[in-house]
Amino acid sequence: MSKTEANIAVIGCGHWGKNLVRNYAQLGALKSIVDGNPDTAKKMAADHNVSAQTYDEVLADPAIKGVVIATPAETHATLAKKAIEAGKHVYVEKPLTINVKDAEEVCQMAKDKGVVLMVGHLLQYHPAFIHLKNMVQSGDLGRLQYIYSHRMNLGKVRREENILWSFAPHDISMILALAGEEPNDVSAIGSCFLHETICDVTTTHMTFDNGVRAHIFVSWLHPFKEQKLVVIGEKGMAVFNDTLPWSEKLMLYPHKINWENGIPVPEKADGTPIPLDEAEPLKLECQHFLNAIETGNVPNTDGEEGLRVLKVLNQAQKSLEKKTDALTANAADYFIHESAYVDAPVEIGSDTKIWHFSHVLKNSKIGANCVIGQNVMIGPDAVIGNNCKIQNNVSLYKGVKLEDGVFCGPSCVFTNVNNPRAEIERKDEFRETLVKKGATIGANATIVCGHTIGRYAFIGAGATVTSNVPDYALYAGCPAKQIGWMSEAGAKLDDTLVCPIDGIKYEQTPEGTLQKTNQKEKAA
Repeated sequence: MSKTEANIAVIGCGHWGKNLVRNYAQLGALKSIVDGNPDTAKKMAADHNVSAQTYDEVLADPAIKGVVIATPAETHATLAKKAIEAGKHVYVEKPLTINVKDAEEVCQMAKDKGVVLMVGHLLQYHPAFIHLKNMVQSGDLGRLQYIYSHRMNLGKVRREENILWSFAPHDISMILALAGEEPNDVSAIGSCFLHETICDVTTTHMTFDNGVRAHIFVSWLHPFKEQKLVVIGEKGMAVFNDTLPWSEKLMLYPHKINWENGIPVPEKADGTPIPLDEAEPLKLECQHFLNAIETGNVPNTDGEEGLRVLKVLNQAQKSLEKKTDALTANAADYFIHESAYVDAPVEIGSDTKIWHFSHVLKNSKIGANCVIGQNVMIGPDAVIGNNCKIQNNVSLYKGVKLEDGVFCGPSCVFTNVNNPRAEIERKDEFRETLVKKGATIGANATIVCGHTIGRYAFIGAGATVTSNVPDYALYAGCPAKQIGWMSEAGAKLDDTLVCPIDGIKYEQTPEGTLQKTNQKEKAA
């Protein structure tokens, strides 16, 4: 495209707009500059030997074919509509607009007028992402399973938008391009530290009908810059790390997960750097807009793509607004891993930790100083006392109540219906399960609903509990039966009923149960 054919006006030459001005000038396409500060516009126009104009003058100038809008997001819709009405091709920095209705109107207007509408999702034009997208589409990574991105920095803190709207659009755009479809569910959680109502940190989760899962962690309260996209497939894994040198920006890890006897076994391999042609992504993006004007081709990040990203942003924002208040009130008192979901409202006690990929459903209550392991589901309406430890892969359904100090081993199972069927709704038949103070449930044990596990009882690994369990009882087997007694300290008691750990003596009651005495004896 020659310089005379590509006449572009850049609207807004602030923090990011000045980079657009520089690139369009280098491409020989810059014709005019508009800025809310006339002095800024005149100085930058003089630096690049172009005109400084008002927006109305730009729209009235037939020599200007396209406008590039790099103004605050709340102005995008109004400026884009005016430009389209004037017959100009339009490039809008992300996000396309603030609300979906405006974006739909802008897209329809551009279609009706036959003009190019492009959105500035910069990383779609990064050579590393282009190569990564080609790898995914060609099947090099196999079926996609999981995508996550981190975009963090101790950078410019904005007051006109939160971190979700400032940082996440690029990552949403990339994830949608890789997944190949829109998500069926979007949720987000965030925290406000520097301003009462503006989130500085957010995590957004997305699920897709094709089975892909994704999450985005963004923050402008981070000690160093991190821009990383990780893509997990059945055949391999790829990492796009934009903070590394070009020789390391895109790495392929041909790791695999093999299944042996029903157990997943990782097969690790060395990472391989993918050769890339070095180029400034913004210049490639600007050239793409100029090419679209000349050819009439639909841009990679056209208005419809911008609309899809905006829909995800809006869903995430709505989710954020529901959850932020519930989670920021005591944000310093407990820890929630960035990959965990916590619905609202919930109650979480101080010093509790909720780890990777766990999900706490609404109206659940978790006490203080608890540890919730990976891939745990709690609720809705479940109750967990203080000082409980719940290991990986445990689900605590509605009707389950744990008193203080309960230990749940890995993959132990709680049911809530005696005779479930997938095709029959039985929520009105849920039965409550109570696990009393200090009880231990071993790995892979099953607790059939409607029963009570007594104080300091001990359920052996793999046992299936089908009846009430007395205090201090040791149960094992399938179905589980009592095979002895356990002390509060966690030791199996012999015939003397004296704990070998702390010397506390126990005694049997006339009813055949066990109780602790106040005596302390030396174990035999």
